[in-house]
Amino acid sequence: MTTDEPTGAPTDGTGDEPPAAVPWRGGFGRLWSAAVLSSFGDALRTAALPLLAVTLTDRPLLVASVTACGYLPWIVFGLLGGAVADRVDQRRAMWTVDALRGVLMAGFAVAVAVDRASILLLIALAFALTTLQTLFDNASTALLPALVDREALGSANARLMTGQRLAGGLLAGPVVPVLIAVSAAAPFAANALTFLAAAALVASLRTAPPRREPRPGGSTLRAEIAAGLRTLGRDRALRGLCAATALCNVGMGALIATLVLLVTDWLDAGTAGYAAATVAYTVGSLAGGVLNGWVSGRLGRMRSVLLAGAAQIAALVVMGSVRSLAALVVSLAVFGFMGMVWNVNTTTAMQRRSPAEMLGRVSSAFRTLAVAGAPLGALLGGGAVTVLGPSTPALLAAAFFALSLAALIPVLKADASGADAVDVPDDNRTTAHVPSGSIRLGPAAGQGTRAGQKERRRKTG
Repeated sequence: MTTDEPTGAPTDGTGDEPPAAVPWRGGFGRLWSAAVLSSFGDALRTAALPLLAVTLTDRPLLVASVTACGYLPWIVFGLLGGAVADRVDQRRAMWTVDALRGVLMAGFAVAVAVDRASILLLIALAFALTTLQTLFDNASTALLPALVDREALGSANARLMTGQRLAGGLLAGPVVPVLIAVSAAAPFAANALTFLAAAALVASLRTAPPRREPRPGGSTLRAEIAAGLRTLGRDRALRGLCAATALCNVGMGALIATLVLLVTDWLDAGTAGYAAATVAYTVGSLAGGVLNGWVSGRLGRMRSVLLAGAAQIAALVVMGSVRSLAALVVSLAVFGFMGMVWNVNTTTAMQRRSPAEMLGRVSSAFRTLAVAGAPLGALLGGGAVTVLGPSTPALLAAAFFALSLAALIPVLKADASGADAVDVPDDNRTTAHVPSGSIRLGPAAGQGTRAGQKERRRKTG
């Protein structure tokens, strides 16, 4: 896809070349540690907030509003966060956001400790934290290609997502009851500390600030957001991946919102069964992160996504038709494994196909359009349970996943033909180049030589 590619490498931008090693020392290790810390703290807060909410109000709509505010800012501010991420130093944006989130959580912990918390304060906090997250996540996606070699992006994304799932899915769970036993404010205070520690780690990264070309006169955030949407829409592979992910998220919203009813009502497995189901999903996700490189190395990135979608359809059909807790546990483990394969490969494809100077905007457009399906799916799932019973949402999710495979057909065609609809010069076409040459990751910058790798690590860590 670029003139810097080594001879024989794929030129479609999807990147099926063998994964390169990811060095833990330097910038990536600090970014990974910050991401894992933040995920651990987020899991503590996510588990503690509903428990606190039900002590503050007995109105289900208000309790549900706390969760809804975890989606709403992405729909309202997601595109804006991506445009801002492309304008600023991503490293500085990330540590500033984490510092602000740490201060907000510390203040909320104090309010809980002195018994001044209210349900409206919880709703406002959830909205504010997710609004800040729209900038943080888009900046993080845009920063990663500056910290690792282009061939290592898939491995780096897998390690990031696996570490986050391990910290948030397994390690945080047993800690929450202990902290709540100490004090109702303890989980929120711990979350504040993780935010501040993550901010310090990101601030310690020694990446050169991006030197971007001056924006044209009269350029506005609205015009830049529109340019990001056009770039996503012109790339056949990214457009198909985005549509497929959005359809999957409709199904995921239906499944997640009603999984507790599937386990406790249809299977009559109680809270222990629900715990077993969620642990199975987490363990499957961790295995998917560890083995993703093996899967994508043998099948290629796009075919791995197709396999993941097909396997998840089969797992969903089993969940909705086989009345057995053991079958559900196995199905959720497979579902989690393949979900991680899907997430790692779609994120890596987006990073590699997007123009580097627009990665924040393309990422935000992708995320916003994809996330928008989840609330719709939750409503559809609730309606399906009411009308047809608690096993129906899993089958409904399977139908949406099947539609997502149809949306992947253009992706596979682009993968096979090497077509790329992004109309930019060759040397700016992928994230192999950081804007204005702050850290050049292509082979022409020494990526393929030991001296070039040492020079890049010297600049980033």
